[in-house]
Amino acid sequence: AEVDLEQAPLKYAGLSYTEIWISEAQERMVLAVPADCWPEFSVLCTSEGVEATVIGRFVPTGRLQLKFHDQQVGDLAMEFLHHGRPAVVREAVYAPPPVIPQTLPQVARDFTPTLTKILGSLNVASKEWVIRQYDHEVQGGSVVKPLLGVANDGPSDAAVVRPVLSSRRGVVVACGMNPRYGDFDTAHMAASAIDEAVRNCVAVGADPRRIAILDNFCWGDTDRPETLGSLVRAALACHDLAVALGIPFISGKDSLNNEFRYTDRGERRSIAIPPSLLISAIGQVADVARCVTMDLKQPGNLLYLVGFTREELGGSHYNLVESLSGGRVPTVDAAAAKRTFTALHAAIDAGTVRSCHDLSEGGLAVAAAEMAFAGGLGAQIDLDGVPAEDAAPSPIVALFSESNTRFLCEVPRERAGEFESRLADVTHARVGEVTNSERVELFWRGCEVVSGGLAALKEAWQAPLGW
Repeated sequence: AEVDLEQAPLKYAGLSYTEIWISEAQERMVLAVPADCWPEFSVLCTSEGVEATVIGRFVPTGRLQLKFHDQQVGDLAMEFLHHGRPAVVREAVYAPPPVIPQTLPQVARDFTPTLTKILGSLNVASKEWVIRQYDHEVQGGSVVKPLLGVANDGPSDAAVVRPVLSSRRGVVVACGMNPRYGDFDTAHMAASAIDEAVRNCVAVGADPRRIAILDNFCWGDTDRPETLGSLVRAALACHDLAVALGIPFISGKDSLNNEFRYTDRGERRSIAIPPSLLISAIGQVADVARCVTMDLKQPGNLLYLVGFTREELGGSHYNLVESLSGGRVPTVDAAAAKRTFTALHAAIDAGTVRSCHDLSEGGLAVAAAEMAFAGGLGAQIDLDGVPAEDAAPSPIVALFSESNTRFLCEVPRERAGEFESRLADVTHARVGEVTNSERVELFWRGCEVVSGGLAALKEAWQAPLGW
């Protein structure tokens, strides 16, 4: 390739050719455009207010040649660039910590205070103050907004926008992340983040066949074999689940070596961030009129739990607020997830679902509470109907397990048969109904284990970050 460095647009004059070549200035891309397509591409960029410049061309010389004002300032063989440097070899080791079993009592008690504490925990609490700092109505294309419901303050699973206002097609943006799972196994943390990002897209109506994902790895010092090992394990999990779901990674970034080093009484110490992976997902909706939101809509409608509940409380918010340790971290059944995403999308696209919310931090109890106070309607749920690996799960598992690939759906009674038919090949069960009581009530073996008024639950959720 030949590159004419003087053609590169500069933010200010006076840069040397070395600075132009190695600068890491942001918001730039290099594209390979066929010569006969350049006029059309140039017009497209101009129409969008994007500066585009031809800076070079591919030539069959096998060399990378840099020029600056007709003077050659760089010349390297492509063979050297690709194969002339020794590969970096690093040591990576990883051993997941042993699973410490939890003993969960099979006893009915009032879990309303626990639910209230989870709603007020910082990872779950309302982020409205932060969200309102940004005008998400720029260009007027929003369909499903970050905050929604009767008071426009409920937590949306994803955002949907119409980038072309003359079209009904929509773009869905969502994310998934839970660093607490990385304390148990970074592979399951990575898989769970992917599952959460995808199910957030599906929950509002995205076609799972039209979803792509991006990664953002934030890690400690990867010169340590155990730290690098945890990163490699997470990356392998990303590969395996993306392939299994047929959902491609289209981009990503990393921020490694996030550590603070200091000296304490003459001894060098280091504090590292926990292994963290943010998965962002972008999807498509063929017709934004078919999108659904998470706020409850109509008293008398039925509530269905889609997905399988396991005793997976490792890294959960139940354990966090109760200061407990141990338990199994949530895992992902890739085959079941793919079937579930496909079936639920078909049900949503057919119009059988009025509202849908994914189950994540805090499990079923938090999802039900959020749907209720967002819609200003009550919910009554029988935990005995929850599909679970244990025929009689503990109320703690039924309420607060954070098992992946689960949704709580509101379905009109007259569409229940069609909804169940479309989900015939995936785990689902009717667990309750929408009420006009303005209370969230959950029962286990005939005993009421959660009973909270919407106002109190919403206040607990909004208060921590209600600046």
